[in-house]
Amino acid sequence: MSAQTYLAYDYPLLGAFWTLLWFFLWIMWFILLFRIVVDIFRDDSMGGWAKAGWLVFCIVLPFLGVLVYVIARGRSMGRREIAQARAQQEEFNAYIRQTAAGGRPSSVDELARLSEIRDRGAITDEEFRRAKELVLSGHGPAEHSGPTSGTSRS
Repeated sequence: MSAQTYLAYDYPLLGAFWTLLWFFLWIMWFILLFRIVVDIFRDDSMGGWAKAGWLVFCIVLPFLGVLVYVIARGRSMGRREIAQARAQQEEFNAYIRQTAAGGRPSSVDELARLSEIRDRGAITDEEFRRAKELVLSGHGPAEHSGPTSGTSRS
């Protein structure tokens, strides 16, 4: 047996900490690399060739590419991530509002839609007034306001 056998107590404690530090740094670097790749594709202000260039730069020279990307576009990267988080939150809130309303649009939504229809000239002011009264009384949506409204659609 010419090969040395290392047991658990032969590996020094400082060496274990050093190994864990390098392991942690590698994982953090991969997370940063994946976030940069996602950010490259998320950015609407960049053209296709710029996206391709950054992607090739980050893949061919990964350490340098990631460092340069974070220095050059790190601040806007954070802004895009915040904007996307806000958009997701707004979509979630809209879904919750719609679900809580039982799938029916609220009276405010119906009144806004009626106002848009009137502004386009599809209904008269009198038809708008009658449909508005129906919506506010809770007897039904504006589309079912009667045969005179001319907006009945299935």
